[in-house]
Amino acid sequence: MNTEQRLQHLYWRAGFGMSPKEWSSKKKCSTQKAIDELFKNAHQASQRKISKNGDQVKSSKNKMSSEADKRKERQQNKIRIKAHNTDWVLRMGNPDESALLEKMTLFWHGHFACTTKVPSWARKQLNTIRQHALGDFRALVLAIAKDGSMIRFLNNQQNKKRNPNENFARELMELFTIGRGNYAEKDVKEAARAFTGWSSNLKGDFVFKKRQHDFGQKIFFGKKGKWDGDDIIDMILEKRETSEFIARKVYRFFVNEKIDERNVKYLAQVFYDSNYDIEKLMRAIFESKWFFEEKNVGIKIKSPVELLAGMIRTFEVDFKNPTALIFIEKALGQVLFDPPNVAGWAGGKSWIDNSTLMLRLNLANVLFQNSDLNIKIKEAFEAQKRNKRKRNVQASVNFTPFYNLFKRENEKLLLDKMSGFILQTKGKLNEATFKNFVIKKNKEDVIKSMCLRMMSLPEYQLM
Repeated sequence: MNTEQRLQHLYWRAGFGMSPKEWSSKKKCSTQKAIDELFKNAHQASQRKISKNGDQVKSSKNKMSSEADKRKERQQNKIRIKAHNTDWVLRMGNPDESALLEKMTLFWHGHFACTTKVPSWARKQLNTIRQHALGDFRALVLAIAKDGSMIRFLNNQQNKKRNPNENFARELMELFTIGRGNYAEKDVKEAARAFTGWSSNLKGDFVFKKRQHDFGQKIFFGKKGKWDGDDIIDMILEKRETSEFIARKVYRFFVNEKIDERNVKYLAQVFYDSNYDIEKLMRAIFESKWFFEEKNVGIKIKSPVELLAGMIRTFEVDFKNPTALIFIEKALGQVLFDPPNVAGWAGGKSWIDNSTLMLRLNLANVLFQNSDLNIKIKEAFEAQKRNKRKRNVQASVNFTPFYNLFKRENEKLLLDKMSGFILQTKGKLNEATFKNFVIKKNKEDVIKSMCLRMMSLPEYQLM
């Protein structure tokens, strides 16, 4: 694998591909320099918080507010949540933002899967994840345990001394840290007692309700003490199984769905020995030789959000109505801030089925030509079938930077050069694949039609 191929692979896995400008400036850059730059930019960007634009306005305290007012407020909150969604996707696709930070945030967003109907709470949680996305895993877990959205999503506001609620304690261990099979049912019950009184106020801020907390003796992982939530998290992290559980999940997301146990055990060791330093875990991946092995390149199916963000990044796609992004997300099966359940999105082959494949293969044409979408959305279709209007995706695409990359290229080399930039795997790519699709009116039309054809191939769905 040459330097350019290594960079393409790195930037897709650690981000959302490269813009033509990034490609021009970095394609001769060493892999190590590129890695260092990705982390440097991520740390600088993590200090910036997402603005309050789109947050919920203060609710009226008038108890006499009508049902119509409540419905209107719920509708406005849905609109504001959508605004946070589209703002984030556009940020992922913006070359001026940190690709690595947004990719890590996307990973943790799926890992700590949570649905909230309050826009300001959704923003707070996203800022929390961004702040810790490449930092201390313990701090991230603790911050999520005190996050208003997660507390309400997993019913921990109902977790009280006299009537413990086990939802959060169970998911903390099963999905967020150590994994099923590494704890007993007794541990869930005792952990739930330790998190009693951990609640939130109406602003989504953490509140410790002392009267509802169980200060009594608890036995967790065989250890007896007056444990609280902090102690439970510390004892979970003391177990090496936790580092292995997280390392395996990170490996599946950033490297390969097929697990190489030797590599996972190496990553788990690095993670544990670093006291759960997320940056050191990620550097261990990106700086390894096996990360760039052929078996790990061009084999992961892009998630809907990765697919969209990659297109936006490559062609500076500007949506006249950004809510069109929500429609596409629904059609493809991944709506940010609305995971299917607490386990998050399954990923992998689950992204592809009969209802999503055709849209994926035609999405580039839709964006380039402002085409109508008439797609059956799995869950939402029944609710929308009375409205038979097609959804028009009005978007402008800046094709000039991409064209400038290849305008001086010999036409005999165009196929190889362009595919090297657009595709992570070429399969059985040959000129016959493009024969009936390339418009030869002028050089720009040749490049554009060839580009659109490449983006309509199954290989474009892979990274």
